[in-house]
Amino acid sequence: MSEPINLSRPGGVDTGLTQKQLAEKYGLAVSGARPGLFAYTKQLWGRRHFIVAFATARLVAQYTTAKMGQVWQVVTPLLNCAVFYLVFGVILKNRNIPDYIPWLCTGVFIFQFTQSAVQSGTGAISYNLGLIRALHFPRACMPIAFTVIQLQQLLISMVVLVAIVLGFGMPVGAAWLLVVPALIFQMLFNTGLALIMARIGAKTSDVSQLMPFLLRTWMYISGVMYSISGNVSGWPSYCRFLMQINPASVYMELIRHSLMPSIYNRTLHPVHYQVLPPHVWAAAVAWGVVMFVLGYVFFWKAEEEYGRG
Repeated sequence: MSEPINLSRPGGVDTGLTQKQLAEKYGLAVSGARPGLFAYTKQLWGRRHFIVAFATARLVAQYTTAKMGQVWQVVTPLLNCAVFYLVFGVILKNRNIPDYIPWLCTGVFIFQFTQSAVQSGTGAISYNLGLIRALHFPRACMPIAFTVIQLQQLLISMVVLVAIVLGFGMPVGAAWLLVVPALIFQMLFNTGLALIMARIGAKTSDVSQLMPFLLRTWMYISGVMYSISGNVSGWPSYCRFLMQINPASVYMELIRHSLMPSIYNRTLHPVHYQVLPPHVWAAAVAWGVVMFVLGYVFFWKAEEEYGRG
């Protein structure tokens, strides 16, 4: 029986070639290597149906063990609203905001969208290593899918929010249409932030233990339960600027102004309620686009490292 031909042995045609040169000569590539950014985006777009299906399945399964099932998607934010109203509306007597209940509920629902997206995105890789190691797909599918889950939950909760707003006598108007672009830019912002936290969480699992404290602090400085403009008027200008461009505050203000424009046009409280400043929309667009691009590139840079080690 003849001996197999070894081209790289002494005297063979590949003698002296390095491993890199051999790979280039025969068109070999590293298994699981990170594709280029545009190729990666194309692969991710090809998995869009998987992302939606995965998100929907996880959403349905999330409350299967609870007797009330999917009702908790609405009850949870409403209970948060009740607690915040008890503390800030009753005990602390926050009476300088007319129609405080729909104003508060809007802030809680919108901030929870961002909060939940960041929390779930932080563990999107580290908590799904089995799936990641078993199948080959763009890893960005995971944090994006978890952000889609939070969007689906928000849309369900928005039905209740609209009922609350209408119940307090807020009329339906053309401004309600502005909710759509506001949520689109918030979705972009949340996705970018979830991608950043997914990479960090994949490398440092302890960050998931720290996130609740950071998110709670963010909530308290974002004006969920109180009016920022009415509490920072005496602060230095740079502090007021930082509070006003806080992305969480920006998206809450857009939704509040869209659903309840009459509140902002009242003259009884000129400090707290005024026409929405034009910079708010500019900040919303900038935060959404910039955070998404930065988060996407940041996550893609470590694509070949996820699920290894």
